[in-house]
Amino acid sequence: MMKLTPQDVLPTDHERAILVGRAWVPGTIAGPSPVIVRGGLVHDVSRCYATTAALLDADDPVAAVHAALADPATRPVGAVSAMLANSAATGHDPARAAFLAPCDLQAVRACGVTFVASMLERVIEEHANGDPARAHDIRAMLGREIGASLSSVRPGSEEAQRVKALLVERNLWSQYLEVGIGPDAEVFNKAQPMSAVGLGATVGVLESSSWNNPEPEVVLAVNSRGRIVGAALGNDVNLRDWEGRSALLLGRAKDNNASCAIGPFVRLLDAWFTLDDLRSTDVEIGIEGGDGFALTDRYSLRQISRDPEDLAGQAIGANHQYPDGLMLFLGTAFAPTRDRGAKGQGFTHAPGDVVRIRSDRLGALTNTVDFCHRIAPWTFGVSALLRNLSQRHLL
Repeated sequence: MMKLTPQDVLPTDHERAILVGRAWVPGTIAGPSPVIVRGGLVHDVSRCYATTAALLDADDPVAAVHAALADPATRPVGAVSAMLANSAATGHDPARAAFLAPCDLQAVRACGVTFVASMLERVIEEHANGDPARAHDIRAMLGREIGASLSSVRPGSEEAQRVKALLVERNLWSQYLEVGIGPDAEVFNKAQPMSAVGLGATVGVLESSSWNNPEPEVVLAVNSRGRIVGAALGNDVNLRDWEGRSALLLGRAKDNNASCAIGPFVRLLDAWFTLDDLRSTDVEIGIEGGDGFALTDRYSLRQISRDPEDLAGQAIGANHQYPDGLMLFLGTAFAPTRDRGAKGQGFTHAPGDVVRIRSDRLGALTNTVDFCHRIAPWTFGVSALLRNLSQRHLL
């Protein structure tokens, strides 16, 4: 069963963390509002900032939060514990406040193959042509041939070019290795603005997929000027068989109904949580299935092959702008290979799985899994948001 309590969800140092979220707030006209978690209460700051995109794009988001909390128009909408309990997919009461994904108008993009382990898994998918039965033998072969030589290579360096020449000579080069150790990172569109689901929601996989998994990641909150202002956790749900069949199916493998989860909150960078603290974030994942299957793993962002500022700089800058900012997934080192069923078939999701992604400094993002077509369709987009804000006199 999904458990959402302050002890399970909030960062370990939540008393001094500046946590920006988003919640569905009931009322005469219900709607989504930016919120701040402080002192066991959730504060609606929509009278100061109608969207989280606007709040995170302030010249100084930390000062903006403090000013909003002091504004007389700001009001508490509920206790953190009560809203967490109402945010679980099971037993959710739409007439009461509940948490949403902490982003709204921001673009949602993702970086791929930024860790050696996941880079090798992408190569395996390609060589296996999306067939998990072939992956075991290919994994062993590639691990022997190229695993050690890639673990310390800096992307874009002269050493990386020498490794590339060696792998081309041995007929082991791959498009995934190109973005893994080449000068240019893979940055793709993960989801549309307003489509990400949040804490407690159900995430989706296609029923036609037989090889898929969660991807637990750190997600940067980047403002319109390209500055990293905070971070959250994310689940970049992936269909490995679809992407493995063809890299041109990446969009179909990544962007489906409820296939992107972000939360529980955006923690702003400040004196207590700096960019260097972010760089050393440890990420844990736990998966529990109704069939008794359980899997846990962890990795450190210190293992990443490209610095978060480099990835943000490759996503936004002189060549590409995001006036509403963006949420940027940083990639993952998590690549589950343990068999769930038949030997050699590896891991794949089953409906009812509970996925919990945790970091001490960012909290925990917990979601259940189901098939995309069985999850409520996404209907509240940007147009609906603008109409709602207008009706609530927030524009």
